[in-house]
Amino acid sequence: MSRRRLIGLDVAAALLYTLLTTVLSGGDAPALLACTAAVATGLPLAVRRLWPVPVFVAVLTVSALAFLLDLPWDSFAAAAYALYTVALTEPRRRWIPTSLIGGLSALVILGGAVAGPGSWHTRRVAALVLGLAVLGASWALGRAVRERRAQADRAARQLADRAVGDERLRIARELHDVVAHSMSLIAVKAGVAVHVAEARPEEALDALRVIETTSRGSLAEMRHLLGVLRAGSVPDTDPVSAPDLAPSPGLDELPALAERAAMAGVRVELDVRAGDLPEVVALSTYRIVQEAVTNVVKHAAPARCRVRVEADGHRMRIDVTDDGPGVRVLPGGAAPGEGHGLVGMRERVVMYGGDFTAGPRPGGGFAVSARFPYDPA
Repeated sequence: MSRRRLIGLDVAAALLYTLLTTVLSGGDAPALLACTAAVATGLPLAVRRLWPVPVFVAVLTVSALAFLLDLPWDSFAAAAYALYTVALTEPRRRWIPTSLIGGLSALVILGGAVAGPGSWHTRRVAALVLGLAVLGASWALGRAVRERRAQADRAARQLADRAVGDERLRIARELHDVVAHSMSLIAVKAGVAVHVAEARPEEALDALRVIETTSRGSLAEMRHLLGVLRAGSVPDTDPVSAPDLAPSPGLDELPALAERAAMAGVRVELDVRAGDLPEVVALSTYRIVQEAVTNVVKHAAPARCRVRVEADGHRMRIDVTDDGPGVRVLPGGAAPGEGHGLVGMRERVVMYGGDFTAGPRPGGGFAVSARFPYDPA
């Protein structure tokens, strides 16, 4: 509810309170004085959200005077209504024992509800104590609501920070996959071009065309990822100057991936048996296949590679095998299964609660296997 509507409700409550206390202000007290006290107690409540502390002080003063002058008294009900806003808005002070105040107030109110009538003097004292207990209960309630809202805000900020961190990891993983795959192809074809530049210039030219095509595609993907980051961090993005946010790659891009691998000396056979997949599942599947094929290009080319992707609507199966050298040295001298690419694939699979294995095949070559469930919705 907007602040303006809340103030409107306060105005209505103040008018209603003033009207009721004016009508019910009978007794031995002068009518003009009683009505004046009722108006001075009720009307300030209309602006309690604008000036919480001054309104509370004014209402409490008038209510205390009404008690001392034996005027019709509201047991500090209006002051408690104003004090609730003070407790809700004022900064927390450690020296105020809010929990103790709330507990004692509850006990006093409960005791007053079950206590029997007494003499006039006893009733006056009990009414004063009960009024103070109402103030204490209002303070404790306002502080409890303030603390609850603060906890909700902290939880929301933590969720937002976690979401930002997860998104950064996702973007970093996507950038790694794009760069690792593209640079591997570019490095292979650049080496080919250098070796055959003089003897077979046409083959060197073909290698340069592959490098151009691969680099352009990689730049487009990286521009897409950076555009997502920019769109998420800049509130008002100019649609004319904003980068083209193309769809994320999916299973439809696997044939193009196979063609690029073939240009680097790896013949890829695709066996894709999957219908419509959620975008995030299709993207993860594509990245896993891309990274596995990239490893073949980097460590086993020239070689033959077989890619099998099968989805039954609830579970994804990915198998990438090749007939290259079974024992490989990964970047940095790491053993198979410890490279950044394999770690990235494993993280994608574990994110879905699946199983991932990678290692040499008994008959030669290397195999990557991923199994993970997914929600078809």
